[in-house]
Amino acid sequence: MVIRNLCIILAIISLSAYSSLSQAPPPPANSTCNDVFVSYTYNRGRPIPPFDTTNQPYRFESTVTVLNNGRDELKSWRVYVGFRYRELLVSATNAVLADGTPLPAFVGNGTEFVGFPETDLKTAIDTAGDDTQMKVRVELVGTQFGVGDPGIPMPNNLTLVNDGYTCPAATTKGNEMNLCCTRNNVSSRPDNNLEDNFLPRKDGDVIIMYDVTGTYDSYYWAQVNISNHNPLGRLDNWRLSWEWMRKEFIYAMKGAYPSVVDTGDCIYGQQGQHYQKMDFSQALSCERLPTIIDLPPSSENDTNLGLFPLCCRNGTILSPTMDPSKSFSVFQMQVYKMPPDLNRSLLIPPQNWKISGTFNSDFECGHPIQVSPSQFPDANGLPSKRSAVASWQVVCNITHFKHQSPKCCVSFSAFYNDSVVPCSSCACGCSTNPSQTCSANETALLLKYSTLLLPFENRTKEALEWARIKRRTVPNPLPCGDNCGVSINWHVLSDYRGGWNARISLFNWDDNVFADWFAAVQLDKVTQGFEKFYSFNGSVMPESNNTLFMQGLPHLNYLLAERDGDNPRKDPRVPGMQQSVISFTKKNIPGINVAGGDGFPTKVIFNGEECALPAIRPSSGHKTNAAPFAFVIVLALLFIH
Repeated sequence: MVIRNLCIILAIISLSAYSSLSQAPPPPANSTCNDVFVSYTYNRGRPIPPFDTTNQPYRFESTVTVLNNGRDELKSWRVYVGFRYRELLVSATNAVLADGTPLPAFVGNGTEFVGFPETDLKTAIDTAGDDTQMKVRVELVGTQFGVGDPGIPMPNNLTLVNDGYTCPAATTKGNEMNLCCTRNNVSSRPDNNLEDNFLPRKDGDVIIMYDVTGTYDSYYWAQVNISNHNPLGRLDNWRLSWEWMRKEFIYAMKGAYPSVVDTGDCIYGQQGQHYQKMDFSQALSCERLPTIIDLPPSSENDTNLGLFPLCCRNGTILSPTMDPSKSFSVFQMQVYKMPPDLNRSLLIPPQNWKISGTFNSDFECGHPIQVSPSQFPDANGLPSKRSAVASWQVVCNITHFKHQSPKCCVSFSAFYNDSVVPCSSCACGCSTNPSQTCSANETALLLKYSTLLLPFENRTKEALEWARIKRRTVPNPLPCGDNCGVSINWHVLSDYRGGWNARISLFNWDDNVFADWFAAVQLDKVTQGFEKFYSFNGSVMPESNNTLFMQGLPHLNYLLAERDGDNPRKDPRVPGMQQSVISFTKKNIPGINVAGGDGFPTKVIFNGEECALPAIRPSSGHKTNAAPFAFVIVLALLFIH
């Protein structure tokens, strides 16, 4: 009996063991990946106020995991998550957004994450399988709309963005999405020219270098270089900002200055508690998001703020086509660190960089990428170079959003038509609720030449009289103005068998003077026939066969501001103006049709901004030569005055 019971017990144990083996959990998905494994896991969520049956918000908590199972270190990892439920990301650990947007941020159209403060993932070979150096977990908390229990708000895409990797479509199962990305053949990798184990430097419209030139336990010195790489771009009154992520603060600067000098956050914060003996009245900025501005030329020799090479240009960074020596700006600052970062070898750059200017495009800046240390000429004049302690590169590119309006516009005219095609209605934007006295949708009224010299608010009488003379229908209400601070007139001046001439006139309707202005005109078919400018410095742009670049003559390169007329009580205001005639030849350029369109630009740029073009060109139905000549005489008299 005892033996029978023992056998039964042994049988039960064997069956249980077999059952346990047969029901053992499958190996983790990352166990079969021999390169970079990426996953997204939705952890939990719940409805949050306000409670709305039609637009209910939900809190979500998710985890992004990046694991390097390959043979090569993953430098500056980047992962794209294709959010799609109008997500608002509130917090993220061990990462920041690649486009430099601080949290909370809208990410409903998808976003890229980059590592912070640790950016690189080592290999198991280099770390003896140390999971903490091979893997990063990014814990996300945010708000999404429309997907409540039992639904799971999963993204529509997940991928590794780093150059040199190929990723398949992600696999989704329940609340997890994952994929294994493989490294391309080394010989075909775009980043196979790594120097000293750093990522290669990249190009962009504006490049910002953050170079640490000296480091100590509690502070370091950094040099910031802003350089313009866009041949038709520029910055005026630049404003540079970033976000300190580790409670750093700026104690001293040379070559630039905070827009707001405020140390209150330090005095009453953790910085003041740690640096109790520091005189914070001498510090410059304790803002988490400081904004830095350039100094005026008068500060160039200031012993405290100036005396620093390549500074103090009033925030102007010119096009490299115009003047390479003035296409960058440099400043230096002393940055104090906070515990636990009090180690001279622990250097963490600020994040979320932004740069802007007046009359300039918007820029989108990437995150700082550590590159090989920059080298500088020896300060003592010796034939050697001094290397930075560490260097990071921030690449900023011009971005155009749908809601942005141009800042300048173009009108067209020609010797064979006595009417000007003016700038389009609302070319530079209109109020969202325009006045009932004008229409944003009506086509601008054709004008006679002299009317171009009048501010828009003074053109109505002239425009209506011209329409009456030409027997053209006038809409009611009349079209709105162009609302542009700068307008440019392109006039086809003549057309003959061997060549043709054009005249370009610049009008400044703003209160600001444009110093060191430049303009560029794209002519698709006739640029190779360019001969010369008569009143500007100009030439065909290098590496371009269809664009003319122009600027004012030396010491005359100012587009003055709008001013009062001779008798302000009765005379309208007068714009700042500059103009030049341009000559072209038709030699060796067969088939040119100047009046048919070849003589008009397809793109016009002023100070780096693309100007709005009119929708039509002058027709050749009403030929006259007198009006253009009279227009030249009027402008000449104004210039002489």
